Amino acid sequence: MNYAKYLVVLLSASLFGATAQAQEPTGTLAKIKKSGVITLGVRDGSIPFSYLDDKQQYQGYSIDLCMKVVAALQKRPGLASLKVAMNPVTSANRIPLMANGTIDLECGSTTNNLERQQQVAFAPTMFVVANRLLAKKTSNIHTLADMKGKTLVATAGTSTLKQMTILNREQNLGMNIVVGKDHPESFLMVETGRAAAEANDDILLASQRANAKRPDDYQITADALSVEPYGIMLRKDDPAFKKAVDDALIAYYKSGDDVYRLYHKWFLSPIPPKNINLRFPMPPELINVLARPTDSPDPAAYAVVPDAQKAASKKR
Repeated sequence: MNYAKYLVVLLSASLFGATAQAQEPTGTLAKIKKSGVITLGVRDGSIPFSYLDDKQQYQGYSIDLCMKVVAALQKRPGLASLKVAMNPVTSANRIPLMANGTIDLECGSTTNNLERQQQVAFAPTMFVVANRLLAKKTSNIHTLADMKGKTLVATAGTSTLKQMTILNREQNLGMNIVVGKDHPESFLMVETGRAAAEANDDILLASQRANAKRPDDYQITADALSVEPYGIMLRKDDPAFKKAVDDALIAYYKSGDDVYRLYHKWFLSPIPPKNINLRFPMPPELINVLARPTDSPDPAAYAVVPDAQKAASKKR
């Protein structure tokens, strides 16, 4: 027996096996390859990010971005026939459903912050918002100080609810803070007079006002209570899947006009179900992050640089 030849064959087989094992997907990539399905966590009422239209179909800016990720994943070996399932989530249950494996990507309007990064991971930032207040014009609420002793509503499970609770205590405002189960219910409380104002992200407030029965009855405060990044959420400690998602989004962000056309579709054009135009120009902070993608939860990472400010004026 030629032992030298036998050893060469054995070594080659071992190396081939090790290479194949190294290339075998793990974590979420293994999960979706085995099932043939990737499950997106979607929202019923986060217009224009993720919501149900009048045909009971989920759509929105965040869902479109998630589908860009899915298209990139379908180019990977064994994932060409990957199917998409939509699983509705709320502000309160989105993180538990991510952690327990029910959803694989959360395509909503979720703030990326340090506290949440202890539980989940985020793809590169897709939007940058400021927290503000929405109230009826007749209420004469222009700043948070004007809410002293009044009822404020914020949505369950949001970073805004936590922030308002802290500010209420720190500034001794004596507000009665009530909780809406979702964004539509929070707005309904203001509409029906059960709350004097709603605290939320400015783009969500702009959407609520635009879709109200009488939009001119409402105003959004000018003062920003905080600046926060939105990101597509995924499971923590899954570096292979995060890299696949990050690579897909970064490539899209740097694709040129495509990402700006997508923004125009959802924020500067009539959108279903009521064909209302939000007329919300791309914030310079978002222009900055599209040029320099990051998944940082630090608001300082989204400071506007001069080049982004110039670009923002051209995009308006």
